[in-house]
Amino acid sequence: MQFFKTKHNFLVLATAALIGAAPSAYAAETIRIGMTSALTGPYNEFGEGNRRAVELAVEQWNARGGINGKKIEIAMLLDDQLNPDRAVQNMRRILDDKSIVGIIGPAGSGPTLAVIDMVQADGRPYMNPIAQTPVITYPDGVGTKPRSNVFSFALQNDVESVAMGQFLAKKFKRIGVIHESTAYGVSGLEYLTASIEKNGGNKPVAVDSYNQGAQDMTAQVARLNRSGVDAIAAIGLGKDLAVLRRTMARLNVTAPLIASNGALGLPYQEGAGELTTGTLGTMIGAFSDPMGKATAAFAEAYKSKYGTDRWWGADPTRPQLFMAISVANGYDAANVLFEGIRRANSTDPKAIISAIESIRDLEGANTTYSFSPERHHGIETEAVKVFEYAREGDAVRLRPVAN
Repeated sequence: MQFFKTKHNFLVLATAALIGAAPSAYAAETIRIGMTSALTGPYNEFGEGNRRAVELAVEQWNARGGINGKKIEIAMLLDDQLNPDRAVQNMRRILDDKSIVGIIGPAGSGPTLAVIDMVQADGRPYMNPIAQTPVITYPDGVGTKPRSNVFSFALQNDVESVAMGQFLAKKFKRIGVIHESTAYGVSGLEYLTASIEKNGGNKPVAVDSYNQGAQDMTAQVARLNRSGVDAIAAIGLGKDLAVLRRTMARLNVTAPLIASNGALGLPYQEGAGELTTGTLGTMIGAFSDPMGKATAAFAEAYKSKYGTDRWWGADPTRPQLFMAISVANGYDAANVLFEGIRRANSTDPKAIISAIESIRDLEGANTTYSFSPERHHGIETEAVKVFEYAREGDAVRLRPVAN
């Protein structure tokens, strides 16, 4: 079955002739990759999902003969629990192994920012599956030169903020923003504020923050409420957004909650319960109806390997929207890395990077990817939608809303 193809069908990965088309340009028996992510801990909905995705991609490539006849091996799979210090330790181990050809990085902006300079100095191709802070890929700002070896499959803050900012500017006058105190939250606030104002909205009347893992947000919600907000925009992860939503209900704050993508996953749903109804959130729309062929093929393959597990979601008949950033981005990251190695027919880092930069119109689970020396990120604004938890009979479902 073909899961990854170009829009114009220039590339058909499933053909044995293509996989074995050229003689090997490298001597190792296997193509070895390294990965560190949050496999356990309170935010493992991202890291463990990405592990499953990468393993699925490896399995599919190896079933077709590997990369130019070489089997792929996950040589190092390490758990950082979304902790920056652990991520640094893990990355040092990965980089010290010179047989590793490519790297798939941590699940959050904090640990990614902690390792990104050492990764850049090393020079081997690095796939950023999840971390949303744009400086990970573009250290001097969006629109400037990317880090030469870093490619992002994340829903970057600047991209996500377009859909959220448009919606907020159109619907509300007095917007309050609350964000986690990490780089992800701080950069998200900056991009969201700019987007609201660019779209003709008013600058937020109140801004507050919280530490990741906070168990109570009474003070923050009370301050926002005193400012007379008619909407609360939130940038954070699912567990923390559930704390925010419960706090809003306890304080009888009725302003609607418009949140970043963390609000569309199981941690938020489990933590907020019935309070999810009415919450709005932004998300890559790949798994909404109707799914494209590549997305549906990935979902079928995932379900066949892992079943309707936590990352698939509560509905056994279709994957949850959150799968786009908890699983599919890791799958796409692995496939692009492997395709770069295939095209380069080499394990030389510069050759692989140049090959990835040559990719155009490559269909993945989340979007169609095109890279260049100036463009090292994959997800653009047209891939992002706003969704709302709405009651349908006895069930609460996510439905897209007009921006």
